[in-house]
Amino acid sequence: MTVVREHDKKEAHPDRARLRLFCFNIHAGNSQGKFHEYLTRGWRHILPDTGKHKNLSELAKLLGHVDIAALQEVDGGSLRSGFMNQASYLAELSAFPYWWQQRNRRIGRIAESSNCLFSRAQPTLVEDHPLPGRIPGRGVLLAVYGEGRESLAVAISHLSLGSQARSRQFDFLHELLSPYRHSVVMGDFNCQPNSPSFRRFMERSGLTMPGPLPLNTYPAWQPDRAIDHILISHDIHPLRYEAPSFQLSDHLPVAVDIELPEGVQIHRL
Repeated sequence: MTVVREHDKKEAHPDRARLRLFCFNIHAGNSQGKFHEYLTRGWRHILPDTGKHKNLSELAKLLGHVDIAALQEVDGGSLRSGFMNQASYLAELSAFPYWWQQRNRRIGRIAESSNCLFSRAQPTLVEDHPLPGRIPGRGVLLAVYGEGRESLAVAISHLSLGSQARSRQFDFLHELLSPYRHSVVMGDFNCQPNSPSFRRFMERSGLTMPGPLPLNTYPAWQPDRAIDHILISHDIHPLRYEAPSFQLSDHLPVAVDIELPEGVQIHRL
């Protein structure tokens, strides 16, 4: 069942730009039904199968209604995806005119994981940054729309499992976004909002969740942990915040409709 947090539409300003943001760890197209399937169906993590293509096609339908999408664990073209670049496939199927792929971790010819940014508006700047950590293979993509004080910075990332590395990565994100007045962060943080490093990041950055409560996204079949997040600046107005119940991965996606501050304009194709 989709969980939705609605906000007071009376506060909305119809003359301001609106966007639909979407964040999803797609698990390389592997749907998941129970924990034991990590073992019993573990072959899907190294071999291709038709179910992944079907899941990606369903995902493309969701992305067709999205303005900016942040995807994690997208296969860049290895054995498990049938040597198909899933980012390119999704961008074409969803008709996104702009997309970027950050290749983070490759395991021979078996698997290649990426962060991906899809956009219907052209950023003025896109940067690819590695994240600090004892084990390499984590990164952040930064896209900036517009220029000057009224630009919008959008960062997407997939943080580490370890708390020490994750704390350093939150610090890196804070420094990366500090020059920008309006910003959004999307990704799989691998931690819940009550973790110390998450709380510290929120306090230092001034970012906030789009709703009064976080949305549980993991595991997809019975979500009880909020580890996938979209954070926004205080001056960005959330209109609808949800975790759509599409079991196309071992995570659920999160999505938010936002209204941008006065003066911030993004021109979509």
